[in-house]
Amino acid sequence: MKVSILTPDFSKGGVDRAYLLAQVLKKLNHEVEILGFLFGEKIYPEPPADLPIVCLPARDYPRLFPAVEKLLDRIDGDLIYAVKPKLSSFGIALLKKLQTRVPVLLDVDDWELSWKGGETPYRPGLKQFARDLLKSDGALRSPDHQFYLQGLEQLMVFADAITIDTNFLQKRFGGTYLPNGKDTDMFDPSRFDPEESRCKYGLSEYRVLMFPGASRPHKGLEDVLVALVRLNQPDLKLVIVGGSPYDDYDRQLIETWGKWVIKIPPVPFAKMPEIVAAAHVVVVPQRDTVTAQAQFPIKLTEGMSMAKPILATRVGDIPEILGETGFLVDPESPDRIAETLAEIFQDWDAAQARGTQARERCLAHYSIEAMSSIVEPLIAQLGARFD
Repeated sequence: MKVSILTPDFSKGGVDRAYLLAQVLKKLNHEVEILGFLFGEKIYPEPPADLPIVCLPARDYPRLFPAVEKLLDRIDGDLIYAVKPKLSSFGIALLKKLQTRVPVLLDVDDWELSWKGGETPYRPGLKQFARDLLKSDGALRSPDHQFYLQGLEQLMVFADAITIDTNFLQKRFGGTYLPNGKDTDMFDPSRFDPEESRCKYGLSEYRVLMFPGASRPHKGLEDVLVALVRLNQPDLKLVIVGGSPYDDYDRQLIETWGKWVIKIPPVPFAKMPEIVAAAHVVVVPQRDTVTAQAQFPIKLTEGMSMAKPILATRVGDIPEILGETGFLVDPESPDRIAETLAEIFQDWDAAQARGTQARERCLAHYSIEAMSSIVEPLIAQLGARFD
């Protein structure tokens, strides 16, 4: 079977999950292609070299319409797998289904409305609606506007199947649980020397607390930085990899806590294992927000697969994902973060042993193979239904 994976934006939001789903489907010997729009300046992160993509430059409405027509023409899979219930992915998938009756599988890895104020409906007056729709900078020109996201949630009943990656999302939308796993052959600590990786990226002098992802306020990085100030050990650094593609949040962090922050520029997807190898500890200090509760942080399985000690907060599914293999603290607790970091480095052998256990747990529950065993019967059912 050929599967067309639709990602909402190659420059941010949904691309990592699209790459992961492609790896799972290739493991099952399906032909895979990722298609989508590029609303930003460049693809981030860059895709694996062996993964075919179709990336069309796009702008907000109404300039998006010609790109929509082109993308519809390029979709030729026996199955469409849309990442996120957004107009630029799931909306396109439903249009193609109307044209050709091709089955649509929807993947939900986030609660998109949590970024837009939750379930509060968009109910403007007539004049405000006209301004939002018709002005050159009107809010409804954006395909990610709350109005469209709410509409797409109502249309999820037209997906032939749904996959989700957290308990929060399953309670809300139903569907089949498919964790945010990791290619454990690619993220294999035996392939890398941590000291060499630290040397290559200018980190040899430091004990590296790594956050390998997009920094956002709900990710709790401020709590780690406050903890570093309290510990006041100059060789401890928070290393942010890639940073935020959405805004200037990284700059705000550096302006306030620059002494404790090192930022590594975005790197291609294939370089991430080498980067994570440089970490002493992977930190996932999520704050207890609805957005965080709905997420399965991909940083968890990157750290687990690379056998790193992981310091995380008791938010959403994180305790269940880590089991007994991580170091857990309550959210928004810099004092406990500082104390736990001290404990980790005081008994480093025990911390590394826990990292080894984390990799074993990742192999058992969050590997590409584990994900494939979930996806295979789902794809088979869809194929049989539409034969």
